[in-house]
Amino acid sequence: MNSLRIAPAALSAMVLAAAAAGMALAQAPLPQPSEAHPWVQGAPFPDPSEEVLGASAGGKLYVFAGLAPGWKPKAMVVEYDPGTNAWTKKRPMRLPSHHVAFTTLNDKIYAFGGFTLPQSGSPGWTALNNAFEYDPAADEWKELAPMPTSRGAAAAGVANGKIYVTGGVNSLPGVNENGVHPARPHNVMATVEEYDPAANSWKSVRPMLVARNHHMAVGAGGKIYVIGGRIGAGFISSASNNIDLVEMYDPAADLWTPRTRMPTARSAIAGGLYNNAQILVAGGEGQDARFLAAFKAVEAYDTALNRWQILPSMLHPRHGLAAGVIGNRFYAVSGDGQSAGNGIEHSAVAFNEILQIDAVLK
Repeated sequence: MNSLRIAPAALSAMVLAAAAAGMALAQAPLPQPSEAHPWVQGAPFPDPSEEVLGASAGGKLYVFAGLAPGWKPKAMVVEYDPGTNAWTKKRPMRLPSHHVAFTTLNDKIYAFGGFTLPQSGSPGWTALNNAFEYDPAADEWKELAPMPTSRGAAAAGVANGKIYVTGGVNSLPGVNENGVHPARPHNVMATVEEYDPAANSWKSVRPMLVARNHHMAVGAGGKIYVIGGRIGAGFISSASNNIDLVEMYDPAADLWTPRTRMPTARSAIAGGLYNNAQILVAGGEGQDARFLAAFKAVEAYDTALNRWQILPSMLHPRHGLAAGVIGNRFYAVSGDGQSAGNGIEHSAVAFNEILQIDAVLK
C-alpha cells in the first residue's frame, strides 16, 4: 500500500523536475487546417512578450529576445517543435539585448547587433556591434568577430553562403547621448555589411537605396531582398514613417535595384521564406495623427515573378512578433497586440498562429 501511495507523488516530482530542467511536455495535437480555415492555433507561447524574434533551424522554430517593462531585455530562447506542438526553454542569449538581427545558415542561427540599456543614466537604447552563432543542436552560443558598425533594429539575410546585415539605427556621429531615445535625434542607416562565416570576417558593401530600420531582409535565389520598415526615426512614435519599398541586392554586381512595392506599408514586421522563392510578411505596426495600430495583414512576395499576393490575415493583429517557415506552414508567435504609446501597460500576447501555406498561396 505504501508503494502505491508513493508512486503518484514520485511521478509528480518527476514531472516538476522535468519542467524545471526545461524539458517539454507534449501538447494536444494541432487541429487540421483547410482552405476555408487555413489558420490554426498551436500551443501558446509560454512567456508572452513584445519584441520577440524568430528563426527556424532543423525543423524547429526558435523564439529569441523579448522586452520587459523599462526596456529590459529578457534574453530568452524558446524552441517550438511542430511534431509535438510543444515549447522548450533553452540556454539564454549570451548578451541580453533586443532588436537583434537574426538569420539562419546551415542550421546555425546567427545574431547581430541590437540594443541594451546604458550602464548608467537615463534609459535609452545603446547600439551594439556584437555577433553570435547559436547552435540549436548543442544549445550553445559562440561569440564571433564583431560587426564594423554598431546598430540595432537591423535585419539580416543569407545569399551564397554569406550573411548581409542591412540598415538599422544608432546614435548620430558626434552627438553625446545616453543611447538612442525617441526624444533625441538619432541615425537611421543604409549601411550594409557582409559577414563570411567561413573566415569569421566582415566587409562593407554598397549601401541600400533607402535608409531604414524595423524592416525584413531575406535571401532567396542568391539575392537579398529588403522589405518595408521605418524611415526618419527608430521609434514609431517619433517623426517616423512606414514605407512599402522593396529593394533587391545582387552580391555579384554589388548593386541594389527597386522591386514591386509591398501592398501594405508597415514596420516591426516578421516573416519567412517558402520554397526558396516566396517571402511571407506578417504583422507590423503603424501610427499617424489618426490612429495607433497593429497589423494582422499577411502578404507574400514572389521573388521570381516580382509580384505580391495578399494572403488570409492572422487571426490577431501584432507587431514585434516572431515568425518562421517550416515545411508547408508559416508560424507567427507572440508579439504586442497594440502599437507603442497607447497607454496599455501589458499588451503582449501568447498566440501561436499557424498558416497552411500551400492552401492559400497561388
